Amino acid sequence: MYIMGGNSVKVSYSKLDFIHNEIKEELKNAFNDVLDSEWFIMGNFLDKFEKKFAEFCGAEYCVGVGSGLDAIQLILKAYGIKEGDEVILPSNTYIATALAVSYVGATPVLIEPDIKTLNIDPDLIEEKITSKTKAIIVVHLYGRAANMDKISDIAQRYKLKIIEDSAQSHGAYYKDKRVGNLGDAAAFSFYPGKNLGALGDGGAVVTNHKEIADKVRVLRNYGSCKKYYNECKGINSRLDELQAAFLLVKLRNLDKWTKERIRIANRYINEINNDKITLPIVEDMSSHVYHIFPILCNERDRLIPYLDEKGIEVLIHYPIPIHLQKAYKELGFIKGDFKIVEKICKMELSIPLYPGMSEEEITYVIDSINSFK
Repeated sequence: MYIMGGNSVKVSYSKLDFIHNEIKEELKNAFNDVLDSEWFIMGNFLDKFEKKFAEFCGAEYCVGVGSGLDAIQLILKAYGIKEGDEVILPSNTYIATALAVSYVGATPVLIEPDIKTLNIDPDLIEEKITSKTKAIIVVHLYGRAANMDKISDIAQRYKLKIIEDSAQSHGAYYKDKRVGNLGDAAAFSFYPGKNLGALGDGGAVVTNHKEIADKVRVLRNYGSCKKYYNECKGINSRLDELQAAFLLVKLRNLDKWTKERIRIANRYINEINNDKITLPIVEDMSSHVYHIFPILCNERDRLIPYLDEKGIEVLIHYPIPIHLQKAYKELGFIKGDFKIVEKICKMELSIPLYPGMSEEEITYVIDSINSFK
């Protein structure tokens, strides 16, 4: 992820001041409530947030953890996925999805995305399934829910677990269900820049399976459900009381902020008109909460300095695909092995979109992109 915008900035890529100013007093009160409670780890605020976020997702259970990466790792551990196993995941995702698989000793098996949605292509999954395959990690990338009907059908036929990486898609729907309630278990990130972001790191596991929720609760706390009695080799990954209290405040406002993201995105989709730019498609079955608004451009190397001159900050998600990262050189891939994601990595550009953008800023971005020749 690179950020561009070296010249005098007229439109920031993202800003949090609008949403934080709107709830500043509530955040201060939440801080004071936690401070006055003198209980900072695994207390009442975490319990309340877990219940509210599970309800938000339409699921039975939520377990707060330290990060989105930890959430995926803990789900894999809870399902007993280990060395010698294989886990399918999209080649077009942030490296954290693959790292979680590596951390439990399993092997990530990469699948190309659908160039239209930028999410995993369900039609390419079945050919990569082997006797070692144990799960499919579905990433709802950029805020768009993946095509779950086809993926669920494949998972049922091969008896595979479906793990949702929902780090970028809080509140998105697939048909009549929200992400977090579409597979066996889901991982969320509450990194500050997410649609539902803490004021620090944080994450959660969401599931309808009590046994998985119970296992994750033990694994996140050193493998212990009673102090000094350890049932297994766990880790220390707990969503603290302060972040849980802040997230409770933000969760009450999330649907409102999501509507604003969708409104701005619709302006982009309806008003950006440039043959050099490919915009996100709008689908009937999958909703998009636009954590990121990705455009594709064959002339990105010219578009970036052009927008920089205009004072418009942009990001690239992501410049180097997983299979070409040094961290995964042991997989033995070379340039050209995953042509679709490599094409996306050369074309993708994320443009500003966040609650609090003024109409003038939105119009300026639109006009600037339309004027790119």
